[in-house]
Amino acid sequence: MESRFIHTDHELQLYQRWLKAGAFNPDTPLVGGEKKRQPFCIIMPPPNANDPLHIGHAMFVALEDILIRFHRMKGDDTVWIPGTDHAGIETQFLFEKKLKKKGQNRFQFDRQTMYQMIWEYVQENSGVAVEQMKRLGASADWDRYVFTLEPKVVATVINTFTELVNKKLVYRDLKLVNYCPTCGTSYSDLEVNHLERTTPFYYIKYGPFTIGTVRPETKFRDTALAVNPRDPRYKDWIGKSLEIPLLLGAITVQIISDEGVDPEFGTGIMKVTPAHDAHDFELGKKHNLPVTPIIDFDGRMDFSWYLNTHQNPQAELEKKYYARAELYQGKKVAQARELIVADLVADGLLVKTDAEYTHSAAVCYRCNSVLEPLPLPQFFIKVKPLVKPVLEALKKSQLKIHGSGHDKILKHWLENLHDWNISRQIVWGIRLPIWYDVEKNPLLQISFIDENKVKVTGPVGEILENYSLAEVAKGMQELRASIATEYVVSSTPPGENFLQETDTFDTWFSSGQWPFATLKNTQPGDFERFYPTQIMETGYDILPFWVMRMLMLGKEATTKLPFEQVYLHGLVRDQNGQKMSKSKGNVLNPLEVVDKYGADALRMALVIRSTPGLDKSVGDNDFRAMRNFTNKIWNAGRFVLMQFENTLNNDGGPGTADELFYQELDTTISTITKQLDKLKLGLAAETLYQDFWHGFCDGSIEKNKSGTLSNQALLTGLVAFLKLLHPFMPFVTEAVWQELSNLGEDRDQPLLILTPWPTKTTPIK
Repeated sequence: MESRFIHTDHELQLYQRWLKAGAFNPDTPLVGGEKKRQPFCIIMPPPNANDPLHIGHAMFVALEDILIRFHRMKGDDTVWIPGTDHAGIETQFLFEKKLKKKGQNRFQFDRQTMYQMIWEYVQENSGVAVEQMKRLGASADWDRYVFTLEPKVVATVINTFTELVNKKLVYRDLKLVNYCPTCGTSYSDLEVNHLERTTPFYYIKYGPFTIGTVRPETKFRDTALAVNPRDPRYKDWIGKSLEIPLLLGAITVQIISDEGVDPEFGTGIMKVTPAHDAHDFELGKKHNLPVTPIIDFDGRMDFSWYLNTHQNPQAELEKKYYARAELYQGKKVAQARELIVADLVADGLLVKTDAEYTHSAAVCYRCNSVLEPLPLPQFFIKVKPLVKPVLEALKKSQLKIHGSGHDKILKHWLENLHDWNISRQIVWGIRLPIWYDVEKNPLLQISFIDENKVKVTGPVGEILENYSLAEVAKGMQELRASIATEYVVSSTPPGENFLQETDTFDTWFSSGQWPFATLKNTQPGDFERFYPTQIMETGYDILPFWVMRMLMLGKEATTKLPFEQVYLHGLVRDQNGQKMSKSKGNVLNPLEVVDKYGADALRMALVIRSTPGLDKSVGDNDFRAMRNFTNKIWNAGRFVLMQFENTLNNDGGPGTADELFYQELDTTISTITKQLDKLKLGLAAETLYQDFWHGFCDGSIEKNKSGTLSNQALLTGLVAFLKLLHPFMPFVTEAVWQELSNLGEDRDQPLLILTPWPTKTTPIK
């Protein structure tokens, strides 16, 4: 053996040996051990198909592979299902940035062409994540690999949606949604980030009142003023209508009362704009107020309603108003706001401005653009019937969450969840199986690219006077159907005169079905054999996004929770405890760490002393320390091998310390087994580190050198420790095993990965 473990000499060839032996297949038997046939299955949290791994991925690979190797060696019917995710808006967002560098944008392409371009882009990089996971030692069954846009998975997702529709758990409604004009799609409430921002707060003369607002640009579409019914300042105004002079003439508003108005905030009177504020939208429904947007889906001001009804103004004042509307038209919100504020000053309507007003702004989690609340017909899932059985399972301890306090966080999200908007206005994803009859719905608004690459937009009835339906469908970009439009749910075209909805499912809707969508589409019998799974291991940051939705959809679709336990690892931070970011220059590339120190060192550094639910700090010193540990394991094997070579496998009988050594070894085996069974992975890694380095190397090897511990005991101990360490540090333990393969009782098993887990110590003869 070399004087130290050179990981680059071993990792690739050992991984190939495992693959060749079918070691990751649950049907490959252990040698010398009997299958318990108790299923143990982990479904891999799918990384983005086209992205390289980051350090958080390395953490989940290390933790899950430990559990998989442990249960495989225990003789359980063990499988780790790998896969990758299409990652919806994130992938499309990155692809659009690539288009932008070429001077292109998504509006130049029809939907199918855009989809195919993204597909090819993803396929170019789709093998990156898989190959990197293999370099980390992931013993997943790659023959069962699943991608979220495979036809069989898509069919499962659509089937789930159809069943939810049949159960009346899906509805279409016009609601205010969180819309990102930059990404061009709506989001659910869970995907909205809230940032503290300082924004001017404007006090505006509003007829006989003064109102306060941060959004003067929406005031042209105000339909009411709301006051608290107990506010004596406005009590006599309730129920009246007023003509309010504004920048383009007067508007009519009602005075309504609402308990939600805070008399202490601003002037105690609140303008109501149902089309651009969630609270106002609900007030509008309650008081039957019209919903009239003034901001479009590109994030620009839309004054077409005014310009179309005030053409050819004659009076000077009318000309002034019309010129203003023309100036505001099509401007981005921030730019229009400046113009409007200037005109408020010019008309003497701006009372004062609080320039230091701080409030919480809703921004896109993907691009950080300010989100616009906009009215849009969308498909929603009723969540109350879905969360109820999950809450009951938590209450009855049928579901265990590993991660301090996160069971309470999950309970909070479940109890406060709003109906789930699952429609997304993007191309990259699973298209909704919704169809509209163009003959019955001639007012469908569509846009498509014709054969001359010209974008055509308008009502479908008018467009079909010049184009065939086949041409429209081929070049389709986007379809917008009013809330009154009839639709058909079908996985295939329901007739000749139908166009399919262009919205796709929220990525979390498809990935929320991941446990059963994978097992139903891997190999025949897998679902019956492995569902429900035993553990879902993932980061605590996606508890509400993913874990909660898997629980909801899994229980509804299969009648069983998709997993029994949830293990939540924390964020991986740098050695100073700082969150990793490119701007700070402290991002760790896991593959660079593997190149320098080896996969075992990276894995052990991430896992040792880690605790579910808590962040973990790592740095170069940690990787170096664990690289030293791999050398300690290697040199222990080297010493034992030399002992047997020097004595021709005969050291003259047991030493005086053997019996105590075996007792201590039994204690270590029992302790590690219990810690792993209880998912105390960080503690198990620390226990192994201490017991092997200080107990075995510093203690037992030294006793062997002095003649008080036999070679037989030393070999027995090394074999046991190699098995115990193997789930954590698979490469160095397998490499040492190969060197010792002609010694001891396991000579018939050339691979450590397929040997049984140690129980009570039996001295090797």
